[in-house]
Amino acid sequence: MKKGNYWALLPIGVFLILFLGGGIATGSFYTVPTLLCFLIALDVAVFQNKKVSFSDKLGTFTKGVGEKNIITMILIFLCAGMFSGAVGAIGGVESTVNCGLSVLPPELAVVGLFIIGCFISTAMGTSVGTITAIAPIGFGISVATGISAPLCLAAVVSGAMFGDNLSMVSDTTIAAVSTQGCNMRDKFKRNFFIVLPAAIITCFVFYFVTMGEVADVPTDLSYNVWKIVPYLFVLFSAIAGLNVFLVLSGGTVLSLIIGLCLGDSAITFNSILSGIGSGMSSMFEISLISLVVAGIVEIIKANGGIDAIIALIRKCVKGKRGAQAGIAILVALVDFFTANNTVAIVISGPIAKDIATEFDVDPKTSASLLDIFGSFAQGLIPYGAQLLAAGAAAAISPVEIMPFLFYPYLMAISAIVYIIFFGKRTFGKKGKNAQQKQDEQTV
Repeated sequence: MKKGNYWALLPIGVFLILFLGGGIATGSFYTVPTLLCFLIALDVAVFQNKKVSFSDKLGTFTKGVGEKNIITMILIFLCAGMFSGAVGAIGGVESTVNCGLSVLPPELAVVGLFIIGCFISTAMGTSVGTITAIAPIGFGISVATGISAPLCLAAVVSGAMFGDNLSMVSDTTIAAVSTQGCNMRDKFKRNFFIVLPAAIITCFVFYFVTMGEVADVPTDLSYNVWKIVPYLFVLFSAIAGLNVFLVLSGGTVLSLIIGLCLGDSAITFNSILSGIGSGMSSMFEISLISLVVAGIVEIIKANGGIDAIIALIRKCVKGKRGAQAGIAILVALVDFFTANNTVAIVISGPIAKDIATEFDVDPKTSASLLDIFGSFAQGLIPYGAQLLAAGAAAAISPVEIMPFLFYPYLMAISAIVYIIFFGKRTFGKKGKNAQQKQDEQTV
């Protein structure tokens, strides 16, 4: 193992200082353009190591940008946006929410909000979109029953974070799987095994906290079952192991067919195309950021930065358990500074991949840990999009919601328990050869 060069990590430090400092100075972590901060960090990376020519550095940058897993990730981002836009244009979100609430027992209102949030976020692949759709209903239940608004909104956020790190179409899942080079289905199974106990315990906690409270759910809960079908198709076909491109493309075509067959004058071919365009456009920024970050990380790696991190982790931890803990801490810390778990995974992913390879950690485990602890951190920071959106729905401070975010806390605890009791497990009978075979698989 090379000793490494800690100065090579300076671009990441510059990005964090610019992003965090800019957010504090402006009062909003979404005022300072994330891409601008990364471009400045890229300038720093390019001006380092004067022994290497600018042309060679540019070649290193393009090598990182053109890496197969990165390009695959970008294409999946665009397909996910295409599907989300199509199903949103036909009213799939509203129908899914209303369908869940219509079968919800009034005495299980808060538990139901969590479960509905789990389903919608897993189907939609976006925690912010889930919160935006359900938070107003959660606040309405709070007003009608007197149940604490922060508690109701915490149930919504908890459900949203469940699907954020499990959904086949979530940008965080796509980033985690792509950077670790594992199969999406395998990652889902490992991730689900880790977080399922946390989800079950969360249901019981919300039930006991709200015991005796009966909610008056909204009366206008009209929905169309057909509009929910694209979500079900994507959810179950992805779990069945179909290629992610086929899943998302199939879901998009199915949404288009259903929308045109419903006979709703508000749903036209043009409106669905517009929704598809908007959905793909929403993925442009994270796609550009992913490309720039991939190039920066490649330069950092060439300058010895990755070797320095691995050397530090080797010094601080021992064995596979310590490596997994290191991956968890790495992505959580980056997320606390960037307030974006997808960006945190994109930044941490290549480093986590090298750590996983060095310490013989299963790729689907490292991908799961990246996603879990990225979602854990994102679900707790009061300046993150999730809590800001939830707080805005009830005009309350995001800090008021934080004490009731039972699922993110329990999710992290479940992952820590997994590392302690299952962290030393090998890939299988073939050991590292299994990982090498896994690395050769495409998403």
